[in-house]
Parts: sequence; structure tokens; C-alpha cells
Amino acid sequence: MGSLNTKTIFFFALFFICLYFPTISLADSEVDKGPEGWGKINPDWKVCNTGKLQSPIDLTNERVSLVHDQPWNMDYKPAPAVIVNRGHDIMVSWKEDAGKVTIHQTDYKLVQSHWHSPSEHTINGTRYDLELHMVHTSAQGKNAVIGLLYKLGEPNEFLAKLLDGIKGVEKKEKNIGMVDPREIKFHSKIYRYMGSLTAPPCTEGVLWTVLTKVETVSMEQLTALKETVDDGFEANSRPIQDPHGRSIWFYDHNV
Repeated sequence: MGSLNTKTIFFFALFFICLYFPTISLADSEVDKGPEGWGKINPDWKVCNTGKLQSPIDLTNERVSLVHDQPWNMDYKPAPAVIVNRGHDIMVSWKEDAGKVTIHQTDYKLVQSHWHSPSEHTINGTRYDLELHMVHTSAQGKNAVIGLLYKLGEPNEFLAKLLDGIKGVEKKEKNIGMVDPREIKFHSKIYRYMGSLTAPPCTEGVLWTVLTKVETVSMEQLTALKETVDDGFEANSRPIQDPHGRSIWFYDHNV
């Protein structure tokens, strides 16, 4: 009889543990919602988990090839823009022609910019506090993205002009007037490789350019970008992906 009571107590204890602490099923559910489970959520996102040219990657000097060539030709100009809280990030979208960047004789029109915190790309294993993505599209529908990395320090001049618009922006377009992309600091030393979008549908064939020089961003600016995002994506960066032997090219126009 004593043995039966012990078994009964053990059964009920196990029942209540499973009832109130369903850790296994919860963990599986959370994984499915995160980047590791993107391919399960939507069949059109399958490449997120099966692709061989996914981004971001670690830009390590061990796999870099030096290229003696002009990295790009920039021709940006001021244009009317809006700021949008997309839930998972803050985006600045240009409503008229804000210019282009020309890479390998192909023109890519500047469409929008958005931020990820912490940075998505790493350099020799180092992850930074913020990354700006400038998204461009060619007439043939090809994508080129320029990535700029930031660490905590002095305020960023470009973000300083957008700070009032970022604070309190809702999930709808908010006009912020003329925005000049030329005010973003660019440098001639860059990494370049073929990758993908870093969010679903993770489309591959994206020409990535990541500047090697790390700029600064203030804590106030970084906090504003994080706090305005309100759907649980305050840390909105995709993990590093397998490079699968991809080449990384290094351009130094001053060489």
C-alpha cells in the first residue's frame, strides 16, 4: 500500500509539472518563430534554411582576396523621405529619386535604409553595436546592399537629424522632409561578397558591400532605435550564416 501511495504521488507531481511548465513544447515553439525556423513558417522561405549564399557572414581576413579596382561610383542626391516603424526595425524610405550607386557597370537605385542592433555582419569575429543597411535595386530587379557598422561613442551625424522622427514613430509612414544620403559617411576600404537578404524570404543573389571602417553612434541614438521597435524584435539581427566557401573581396581604392 505504501508503494502505491508513492507511485500515486509521483504521478500527480509529474502531471502538474507538465501542466504548468511545458518547457519542451514552448522551446520548440520559440525556435520555430526565430530565424532557425523561418523555412518552416512559409514554403516560400525555404531558402532561409537551405540556401548556400545566405547572409550575414563573418568577414574574416583569412578568406579575403585583394582587388585593385574602383569599388563603386556613388551618385546620391537629396529626396523626400518617410520614416516607418515596421515592427522589427525602423526604415527610412525615399519617395523620389535619391540617386544611385554603380557597381560593375550596373546602376542600383537607392530605395530605403534600415538598422539592425547589434550588427549582423562581424569582422574577424567581432560584432558591433549597430548596422545600417542601404538597400538598392537595379532595373533588372537585382539587389545591392551597403552595410555600415557602428560602435558606441560620439553621436552619428546622419542619425542625429532623424532622431526626432525616430522617437515615437508609429507603424505608418511619417513624412520627414528632404533626406540627403550623402550625409552618411562612406570610405573606400570595403568588403564585398555575394549573399542574400537577411530577413524572409532570404532571397539570394544580393551583392553585399560592407565598409571596413567602424563609425560611432551614441547611446541615446541606439536606445531610440531599439525602444521604438515594439514587437519583441529589439535585438533584430540574424545570426551568422555558413559561408560555404564563398569568396570575399577587399577593395582599397587608395592602393
